[in-house]
Formats: sequence, C-alpha cells, structure tokens
Amino acid sequence: MVAATKSCTWHTTAILVLLLIGLAGTQQQPQQQQQPPPQQQQQQQAEQQESRPWYEALPAVAMDYKVHIEAGKEDCYFQYVQPGSTFYVSFQVIRGGDGMAGFAVRNPRGEIVHPYQWQASSDYTDGSSMGGYYAVCIDNQFAKFASKLVNLYLTVIRYDEWEKYTKEIEDLNVNINNFTGTISTVERNLNAMFQYQSHSRNTEARDYALIIDNNSYVQSWSLLQIVVIILTTSVQVYFVRKLFDVKSGTSTKMRI
Repeated sequence: MVAATKSCTWHTTAILVLLLIGLAGTQQQPQQQQQPPPQQQQQQQAEQQESRPWYEALPAVAMDYKVHIEAGKEDCYFQYVQPGSTFYVSFQVIRGGDGMAGFAVRNPRGEIVHPYQWQASSDYTDGSSMGGYYAVCIDNQFAKFASKLVNLYLTVIRYDEWEKYTKEIEDLNVNINNFTGTISTVERNLNAMFQYQSHSRNTEARDYALIIDNNSYVQSWSLLQIVVIILTTSVQVYFVRKLFDVKSGTSTKMRI
C-alpha cells in the first residue's frame, strides 16, 4: 500500500509539473507577441511615408508658375525637398512697374541662403539639400502703386535614385554600368536644358509683355492727342466764326 501511494503521489506531482510548464508557456507567448517585430516597424514607417502627399516622394519634380504680387506686399511659397536632393529655383519679373522685385530663399532651418536683392531676375541652387520645406519669397514692398507679374520655376531632383536602380539591377547580375552612366548624364543634360528653356521662355514673355505695354502706351497717347487736336480745332473755328459774325442791329431813324 505504501508503494502504491508513493507511485500515485509521483504521478500526480509529474502531472502538476507538466501543467505548470504548459501554463507558463502559454503566458510567455502573448508577452512575446506584444513586442512589435522589425517588419511591423518598417511597415509603420512606410505608412508614415505614404501619409505624405504623393508628389513629395517623386524622384524629380519640375514646376513653372506665374504669380501676381500686389504693390507693397510680400508673398512666400513653400516647396518640400527630400534630403540629398538638388533644389533649383529661378524667378523673373515679366511685367509691372520698373520690372524688378526682391527675391529671397530660406532653408528649412529658417536661414536666408539667398538674401534679398532688388533685381529683374535671379536663381538659386542647393546641390545637397538637408531636407524639409524651402521658402521662396518675392518682395514688392518698395513699389507703392505698381503690381508685378513674376514667373517662378522650381525643380527638385534626386540623383541618388539612379544609384538605387543600379543596385537593384546589379542584384540580377546584369552589367549596365555604362548604360546607367549614360542615363545619368542624359538626365543632368535634360535638367540643364529645361532650366535654359525656362529662362528663354521667361525672357520671351518679358519682351512680349514690354511690347504690349509700349503698344498700349502709344495707342493711348495717340488717341488722347487726336482728341485734343479735334477739340482745339473746334474751339479755333468757333472763335474765328465769331469774329465775322455781324449782329443785326435796330434800324436807325434818319434825321432831316
């Protein structure tokens, strides 16, 4: 009987130990699941990047604007630039007043990297951006009466994207170093050509606006002079006719 009871207690203790181990294992599993894996962290970062506007993630962005700046005012425009990108901006006054305005650029830290200068056109290039929103400001506070029409041209290009594509293709054991170098050269040349075309378009628009303004000026003064000549001629004719106008007086009686 003593041996039977000892065997029973041995079996019961073994069963209890197994149950405790099983319960401990089930308690550890949820604790391990509570820690986010690296893949989940990467997914969260990707979701944060996707929450930004789609145009901020593009490898290359080029924009051309024509903005109207009122007299005595300053307008600022903001452009997001990814870290390591090349940021280029140019401005040119097309029409209005003396044809000049103030132009300045602030980096994401708020520092003025391109100070204000009162001129007709200017540009700025940042070859390795720190990333963030750049402020492009146009100042027309010196003009008290004349508003300005200004052309803005902005480009944001990430040249490192070409290296990324090269690495992805090199993983496939494809040797395209020469091809990738040629594509990079073509991309840089195209960007330079786009900047030159934008400058040429701005110059043409400025010259065309100047021609239109001169034409309107000449027509207005010509019409005004025609009206003045007609009025002067009418007044002169009126007074000349008055000189030869004989008034019919009352008949005088003849005395005998």
